[in-house]
Amino acid sequence: MCQLLALNSNYPAAITFSFEGFVARGGLTDHHRDGWGIAFFEDTGCRLFVDYLASIDSPVAQLIKRFPIKSTNIIAHIRKATQGSVSLPNCHPFMREMWGKYWVFAHNGDLKGFHPALTGPCLPVGLTDSERAFCYILQRLRERHPYREPSTDVLFQDIRKIASEITGYGAFNFLLSNGDAMFAHCTTNLYWVQRRHPFSTAQLVDCDMSIDFREHNNPNDLITVIATLPLTSNEQWHKFACGELKMFVNGEIARQQTPAVPPTLKAKTSDERAC
Repeated sequence: MCQLLALNSNYPAAITFSFEGFVARGGLTDHHRDGWGIAFFEDTGCRLFVDYLASIDSPVAQLIKRFPIKSTNIIAHIRKATQGSVSLPNCHPFMREMWGKYWVFAHNGDLKGFHPALTGPCLPVGLTDSERAFCYILQRLRERHPYREPSTDVLFQDIRKIASEITGYGAFNFLLSNGDAMFAHCTTNLYWVQRRHPFSTAQLVDCDMSIDFREHNNPNDLITVIATLPLTSNEQWHKFACGELKMFVNGEIARQQTPAVPPTLKAKTSDERAC
């Protein structure tokens, strides 16, 4: 299965340390060799980098590791293909415009038989179930709010309902952001860790690298990192519940909701039986 990585913070922050360990999972410490990508929100713009090469072999990934782009919302993905060939159009994250903002989405899972009627203006370019799910989410949101973007609280409830519907087709772990908030949904594996004052040191799981965050952050910085599996060995990572949706704003959990009954997945692989 694919793996996800995200950052949400109250001030622009670099993700280079977490990204170093994450990239290693794209062909060195794990088998996710079918492409990768990362998106950085900057004001009303968004920098998107994708590559069909394994992240461990990608010159673009090496560029990102050396170039500490700072952002309050970052989404990254390394791919293990289940639907769609190894090609650039099938690489996550995916980006679209809605209500005059960029929206970015990445997915980990496998949606069996998910072929919704998509009427535009958001249509898939590639052949993945993930991009179809992204287009469907945006279509449903636009149907509910055709003229202007609703409040983040309304968005949260709408996304929760749509995610619950799609989860019936299989594993639906995803990250979604419009640059203002980070929405994270879990059906199998997803973790989060919060870094705040007093900062401490962290040691990566996937490579021999550690960092003292006290040397890189100010006392008022608040950073949340989300990943499919914990990236560090000496921090307190919190596991999402099955079916849980969280909304992060400025590094804090602004909204969260877990269904009373965990969702039932139609198709489960050995990687997905983690709930």
